[in-house]
Amino acid sequence: MKLTRSLILTTAVAALSAGAFAQLPTQKMLTIDVAETIAQESMAKCRADGYKVTVTVVDSGNVLKAFLRDDGAGNGTVEMGRMKANSVMAFGRPSGPPPNLPPGTPAPAPVLPGTVNAMGGVPIKVGDQLIGAVSVSGAPGGDKDAACANAALAKVADKLK
Repeated sequence: MKLTRSLILTTAVAALSAGAFAQLPTQKMLTIDVAETIAQESMAKCRADGYKVTVTVVDSGNVLKAFLRDDGAGNGTVEMGRMKANSVMAFGRPSGPPPNLPPGTPAPAPVLPGTVNAMGGVPIKVGDQLIGAVSVSGAPGGDKDAACANAALAKVADKLK
């Protein structure tokens, strides 16, 4: 009788445990439609401000999802944009100098190959979940690159929920 009760109890616990672990976690994904919209809106904002830029959008795996290089954007903007996106994905924050760097202190050299301490790369998040990055390169200053990227993210904010 004790053995039967133990067997039933063990089976019940196993069944409940299996049910609890059978559900896969949910993850938001950066779709091609949203990635293309982010790239186009970034480009549109920079064009409106008179800047010729390159826009790079990557997904959560840091794989290229959308890419635009404006007519007249310099060749170096392609690689710089990729390094800004790499920085966002490596550190989970906007590219640029570390946030705790005292004002006026020169930015340190990047700590990882393929990253850069230049502004213009911005995380794409749904809540706290990092689903990608957008980087802009070519405006006269990383703050202006970041402004174009942030303007695009504001336009698609309703789709990032």
